[in-house]
Amino acid sequence: MKFMGVNLWAVLVSALATLAIGFVWYSPWLFARPWMVLMGYNPDDNAKMAEMQKSAGPSYVLSLVASAMAAAVLGKIIAVATINTALYGMKVGLAVWLGFVTTVQLTNSLFSRQPAKLYAINTGYQLVCFLAMGAIMGVWR
Repeated sequence: MKFMGVNLWAVLVSALATLAIGFVWYSPWLFARPWMVLMGYNPDDNAKMAEMQKSAGPSYVLSLVASAMAAAVLGKIIAVATINTALYGMKVGLAVWLGFVTTVQLTNSLFSRQPAKLYAINTGYQLVCFLAMGAIMGVWR
């Protein structure tokens, strides 16, 4: 199933992959604690953490929509470039991440005076997502 040359199943899988990556990236196994501290949350306040988890549903839905939009645009770039391998898809994902995601997030980080470590955590997550989306879109073009 394609729309404007983009495989919609690949878009869906890519969007779901970004959620899965986010669950791991921002989990206690990786960056949950430093991210929460840098964001000003107390990771030891169980009541506040439970409250945040209860209200996270809309954020996950909007994040899924945003990821699907990013995957669709990346898929269109990959389709126009006639890329059909995971490796080349990842290279395009890296280029898009480097040219757009890092620059936008860096500007936001600088003007909102976020710590460099917070920028690295959030932008690192986006790097992994764009590499995964590029691989998926490159193969399922």
